[in-house]
Amino acid sequence: MAVTKLDPSSKQPHYTTNGLVVGYALCSSLLAVINKYAITKFNYPGLLTALQYLTSAIGVLGLGKLGFLNHDPFVIDIAKKFLPAALVFYLAIFTNTNLLRHANVDTFIVFRSCTPLLVAVADTAFRKQPCPSRVTFVSLVIILGGAVGYVATDSAFTLTAYSWAFAYLVTITTEMVYIKHMVTNLGLNTWGFVLYNNLLSLMMSPLFWIATGEYAEVFDALRSNKASLFDAGAFFGVALSCVFGFLISFFGFAARRAISATAFTVTGVVNKFLTVVINVLIWDKHASAFGLVCLLLTIVGGVMYQQSVTGVGVAASQPSSKLNDSENDADESGEDAETGLLSKSSGV
Repeated sequence: MAVTKLDPSSKQPHYTTNGLVVGYALCSSLLAVINKYAITKFNYPGLLTALQYLTSAIGVLGLGKLGFLNHDPFVIDIAKKFLPAALVFYLAIFTNTNLLRHANVDTFIVFRSCTPLLVAVADTAFRKQPCPSRVTFVSLVIILGGAVGYVATDSAFTLTAYSWAFAYLVTITTEMVYIKHMVTNLGLNTWGFVLYNNLLSLMMSPLFWIATGEYAEVFDALRSNKASLFDAGAFFGVALSCVFGFLISFFGFAARRAISATAFTVTGVVNKFLTVVINVLIWDKHASAFGLVCLLLTIVGGVMYQQSVTGVGVAASQPSSKLNDSENDADESGEDAETGLLSKSSGV
């Protein structure tokens, strides 16, 4: 069956650039808050993520059948090669969900913003990349200073929350370094990547339900008609997180193709600030005033880091631009997957 690629430059289907950017900004800025609301109302992280994987996989397959996007077919041989990457993806989402379960959205953003620290170390130590430039080093120091200041003044500090935060930081850094290598080598397109990630993660979900004992909690809730499992607020939160998780894939990939890399980066930074503002306005699950200043400092450091490494990429030789583009797509898809809990994001 012939399908049409999701490409803003094509005649069918047609999406306006403004619509794509606004859609991406809304999904990205709201998603972390929605996921926090969902896990607060529906305290079963394994089941929540499984429903999200299911929604995303069905969405890709359904829109592929309707001709709105093009994805690679699911092939067992490729799935076997992709399985290690899917496992890393699942662990990143698993630790992400549990971090949001035990900490506020601000803590999540701080640790998400700290990933350049470990990525820089991993690139230098394992990928034999050159040491960071002076500007890159300064940006990493700013990120570290903001993170240390936030942790030192976090009144909601708990060992459980920060254990999940460090586990999340390690797994998402591993994902960012490893996924780029995996996707480039397998030659999957972006929607094929989303399909393989979510289908394989859905298949792995029962193993984690058993390992964590969550299946017993769910069965107990079903037998007792527990309110948290059937509450209208829980249903609304789960449904909203599933829908927004898939939509950020749609708008994130499409917006990346419709606007320049610089404009996409600026949009991502604005989305982080919007997430902080929305989180402060809607409830009291946020950091203190000084903690918010430290949070904004890590975001500023992240912007400086991104600009410094982008400058290096631009200075690279032209013949390697095609490879750089595919690596950037892999990085971005990995971020859309993580932040959106589905595809990474690159929401916050």
